[in-house]
Amino acid sequence: MDEYVSVPMTTAITQDAKVLENTRKAWLPRDRHLLWGALLIAALLVAAYLRVLAKLVIDWWQIPDWSQGFLVPPFAAYVLWRNRARLLRTEIVPTWSGVVLVAFGLLVLLLGIYGSDLFFSRVSLVIVLTGLVLCFGGGKLLTEMRFALLVLLLAIPIPAILYTQITFPLQILASKLASALLPLFGVPVLREGNIIELPAMNLEVAEACSGIRSLMSLLTLSIFYGYFLERPIWRRVALALASVPIAIAANALRLLGTGLSVQYWDPEKAMGFFHDFSGWVMFLVSLVCLVAVDQAFGLFQLKRRQA
Repeated sequence: MDEYVSVPMTTAITQDAKVLENTRKAWLPRDRHLLWGALLIAALLVAAYLRVLAKLVIDWWQIPDWSQGFLVPPFAAYVLWRNRARLLRTEIVPTWSGVVLVAFGLLVLLLGIYGSDLFFSRVSLVIVLTGLVLCFGGGKLLTEMRFALLVLLLAIPIPAILYTQITFPLQILASKLASALLPLFGVPVLREGNIIELPAMNLEVAEACSGIRSLMSLLTLSIFYGYFLERPIWRRVALALASVPIAIAANALRLLGTGLSVQYWDPEKAMGFFHDFSGWVMFLVSLVCLVAVDQAFGLFQLKRRQA
């Protein structure tokens, strides 16, 4: 029985290796031209986007809300590497429509540079990369690479005006949830906007406490998680959407814990060690909840099939 099982697995691995080897040999006559062309295009991209990418990396490093950006490019590269056999088997049909998309991306870059809009400048790189794939590879190759290209958008911080429109409602929502929960534990509360007045001291739900950081990180990880487990598309989308209420609930519980610590423990320690430590704890709790939601989706799907 063991021999019967091992033969197909060995054969499958051998076939994949042969496919890669045959494809590599088929590309050999064109390797030199492709290499020089790729190096030239890469040099032009570096020249055009060096400052844009440098500022993007600085933002990842200095702004905690977008530190997950460091994970996105390696993940996109891994997706391409994992699907390399399928990409090499894809029919290459270059098309001039890709040139139009590249030109549009460069126009967006100019608008971002001269309009002092970092978001446009950064998004233009994704547009240009998409246009290059379409130009030199064709629509079929672009279809195979679309997920890796789209996921790069997760590494780009949203515009400041949109960031403010998201964070302030999150601040108010977190304040409302915490104010509703604290009286259940015997803590009298008076809320004014994003200020929670407690008997011991006032808590201000600032932008850093809005939950946007955990929200973006959890959304990014939910997309990674769904990809690695190879879930159906609807489960991946549902899991990404579920990360939003999970992150909001976790942030409200964090504020609840901070308020209880202020009232019943030590205000100084509550706003120091506990506030920072609880952020990590609640993020881990959010990850556990995300896995639990995915398992619930799996049970629902199983029962639906059985029915």
